[in-house]
Amino acid sequence: MEKREFIKSLGLGLGLMPLSGLAKTTEKQPSQDRLLPKKLQPGDQVGLVSPSAATADIMEFTFAREALEALGLKVEQGKYLKERRGHLAGTDAERAADINEMFGNKRIKAIVCIRGGSGAARILPLLDYELIRKNPKPIMGYSDITALHNAINAQTGLITFHGPNGSGSWNNFNANQFRSVFFGTGETITYKNESEETEDLVNKKNRIRTIYPGKAEGSLVGGNLTVLTALAGSPYLPDFRGKLLFLEDIGEEPYRIDRMMSTLMLMGVFRQISGFVFGQCTDCDPGGGYGNLTLDQIFDDYLLPHKIPAFRGAMIGHIPSQFLLPFGAKMAMDANRGILETREALFQ
Repeated sequence: MEKREFIKSLGLGLGLMPLSGLAKTTEKQPSQDRLLPKKLQPGDQVGLVSPSAATADIMEFTFAREALEALGLKVEQGKYLKERRGHLAGTDAERAADINEMFGNKRIKAIVCIRGGSGAARILPLLDYELIRKNPKPIMGYSDITALHNAINAQTGLITFHGPNGSGSWNNFNANQFRSVFFGTGETITYKNESEETEDLVNKKNRIRTIYPGKAEGSLVGGNLTVLTALAGSPYLPDFRGKLLFLEDIGEEPYRIDRMMSTLMLMGVFRQISGFVFGQCTDCDPGGGYGNLTLDQIFDDYLLPHKIPAFRGAMIGHIPSQFLLPFGAKMAMDANRGILETREALFQ
């Protein structure tokens, strides 16, 4: 699988980078205060970038542009958006340059990542975090974009947005989420799974499971579990103390989910966080062998001993309809009801 192969080769790839590219970030930066991005308005110009994998289908560029235009925005493509180097959307320097350029460009009011895949972690030492800090604006994406969310949060404190990629699904649910978050009145945003009426007596779709009951508050951090744990030991992970941790993944068998959860356990994450939310684990069916722990057993093993509010099944991850979450923002959760709510303004 492309994601796992990339992670295995990450150490070699970084070893080939110039030492000057790593010198600025060999030590974790001091904890940053929350930095609010400037608010996006209909008619604003947004930048479309590709920090991770290359896009093979040329129509995906058209789909992304048309979706953003349908949301009332103007689109400027990154200089290297359509480049390719192996599976990557250009060299590390090119992909980082597009992001730095979009943050420094005064005309650009927000940045949208066209897709995930793999490769975003390679460019983290090449991002200009001081430039980002001085030009706070929304950046949105998910999956491999988890690397950017965590790095930008750890290095600058900027609130970013974990939500649909530019070429992803822009159904009514996702479009309405976008409008509510970016064009809304600034009131409290509640994230609760939508339910569909069926002929069944019991609704079985989008159900949540409470792992441990209770309520909690904290800044929201997390993202794709595989990408998140691949950043372990780097200066690109936020401080987890008192945070709400949300996770999702795709194409990982339960034993690999268990291994990555054990990584977080060994890092002390579950002793530090105030609450836990797991979204969807798409195509995470067990393979052959002597049997597997279930995902429920895995989450129970790691979370129940800490007695923190926790639930799974939220509309987060590689699914057609997904929450657009403010990464780094202060939020509240109710594990009994399966709800997340904002607790502060998201924009300046």
